[in-house]
Amino acid sequence: MGELTALTWALLATGAVIVGLSKSAIPGAATVSVAIFAAVLPARSSTATLLVLLIVGDVFALLMYRRHADVRTLLRLAPAVIAGMAAGAVFLALADDVAVRRVIGGLLLGLVALTLWLRWHHTARTRSSGSAADRAADRVALVGYGSLGGFTTMVANAGGPVMSLYFLAARFDPKTFLGTAAWFFAIVNVAKLPFALGAGLLTPQTLLIDVWLVPGVVAGALIGRAVIARIDRRAFEWIVLAITAATAIYLVVG
Repeated sequence: MGELTALTWALLATGAVIVGLSKSAIPGAATVSVAIFAAVLPARSSTATLLVLLIVGDVFALLMYRRHADVRTLLRLAPAVIAGMAAGAVFLALADDVAVRRVIGGLLLGLVALTLWLRWHHTARTRSSGSAADRAADRVALVGYGSLGGFTTMVANAGGPVMSLYFLAARFDPKTFLGTAAWFFAIVNVAKLPFALGAGLLTPQTLLIDVWLVPGVVAGALIGRAVIARIDRRAFEWIVLAITAATAIYLVVG
């Protein structure tokens, strides 16, 4: 604790506020916190420190939006997400930090391009609702986004942008989007705790840092709660896409 400078604390506090905002109003923004924490703390301890704050943010998100979740979507995603998390654990054991970041960033850029193309394609022609082609596309999206979401959240706490793109593709309104994401990440982040404990990443020092940063998460969540009512659906979707693209570029070239 004594080794952290005032600037470091300011950056960590900023990251904590962003975590709260990401859970209550701006999905995917928590990846900015991933970058901040990794820049000012040792890489391994930064992951564990941030994980605790993400879980605190999940609690507030559930309190705010728990009744708005699309439970059917969560159940359908579960098998692909579990497979992705298992693949992420294997990948972590084999790849270095640079490879991890660039792989995730490249995949995210590809998904942003795919999402934009699908949105343009959807408006360019009228699709026949319930067709076999649509159902097949939905299954492909479910498996692709779900497995990649599990993979990226296990590797770098960076599943937010991936799942945000999937929930955008599902055309959820903002509250359903946030409620579904709240349950998804609450379950996934709690499931990651045993791995962090088993690897010795959660220490008294990291937990003490978290205690000081929790008020920032609370403040960010409350600010987000006030802001979300003023964001229309179209603006909400473009904010999510912009943050995802910026995150992906940072991961590739940062």
